[in-house]
This record gives sequence, structure tokens and C-alpha cells, in this order.
Amino acid sequence: QVQLKESGGGTVRPGGSLKLSCVINGITDNHNCLGWFRQTPEKKREGVALLYPADGRTIFTDSVKGRFAISRDTAENTLYLQMNSLRPEDTATYYCAVRRSDRCYSTALYYPGAFLDWGQGTQVSVSS
Repeated sequence: QVQLKESGGGTVRPGGSLKLSCVINGITDNHNCLGWFRQTPEKKREGVALLYPADGRTIFTDSVKGRFAISRDTAENTLYLQMNSLRPEDTATYYCAVRRSDRCYSTALYYPGAFLDWGQGTQVSVSS
């Protein structure tokens, strides 16, 4: 059984940083697409960043390029999202997810339905 649990959310001022963590249990195969998504009450769930561990491929949505980084600690079974230079528009509930497929391309950012395993989410608020 796959279980995902996020942590690390909070409230920061614009320009600040946060690092989200997602412990993933039940998956050891590197040929899965790991991702971070976010959602607000006003918007549909959107892809933020993807990681394909088998080749280290990373993909980011345009609005976070140069500010966010995605990484994984294999020993800790943990996926990370380092968020720097945060903006008010980054405010959302952030979710980690797993797509049990090697189809880990930019288009996957727009199809959260292709990810079957999800965490419960962690809230990030950016406000002065």
C-alpha cells in the first residue's frame, strides 16, 4: 500500500523560503513520476514540479522556474520541494503525488488525474 505524507507548510512573508517534505512509503521503484501539485479554492489543482528518479529529470511549471527545486532522498524515502522567493500567488495547499509510470513529461503537470497516489496536503501561505 502506498502512503504519502506531506509536512513543512506554514506562513511566510513575500521573498521568504519554505521546504516541503513528503514521506513516500510503499514505492521503491525509481521508474515512477513523483510530483508536487497545489490548489486553492478558486483554482483547479495545478502541477508545480515533477521528478523522474530513474534519470534525475526535473520539470517545473513556468511560474516557479528559478525559484523552486525538487529533490529526493532515497534513504529517507522523502521527496522535497524547496521554495524560495515566495510570492503571495504561491499561497495554496501543496500536495505530493505519484504517477506509477515512466511518462514523466511536462504535459503531466496538467493532468493530476494521471497521479493515483496523493498525500493529504500541507498549507502554504505567503503574506505580509
